Amino acid sequence: MRPLAERPEDIPAVFADRFNGGDPAALAEVYEDGGMLVLGTPMTGDAAHAANARLQALGVPIAVRPRHCHANGDLALLIVDWTIEGTGPDGEPVRMGGTATDVARRGEDGYWRYAIDNPFGVEDFEGP
Repeated sequence: MRPLAERPEDIPAVFADRFNGGDPAALAEVYEDGGMLVLGTPMTGDAAHAANARLQALGVPIAVRPRHCHANGDLALLIVDWTIEGTGPDGEPVRMGGTATDVARRGEDGYWRYAIDNPFGVEDFEGP
């Protein structure tokens, strides 16, 4: 498992590694306490972690392609293209993706975590 990001531009790779590892608790560590996940409705805490766990449970890997990372002090804006594509546990094809608009913050421990993870940017969420 990849360690937490020491640079903001590394957060997408850390997220992908932990998502693909299938451990919801490890994925939750990529978010700061109170970090928000926007899947149609903004969620924090247990609701956000459960939503990510449902996506992980598809058993289909995520691929990320960062476009931009703009850091200013302890805040960063990331624009990341991503896809989840493969065959789900029911044998059906799974294909979803988007362009994320994310905000990350460097914590007191020096690691960067998502404060806001908006995987679909301006698009509407259509998924499990």
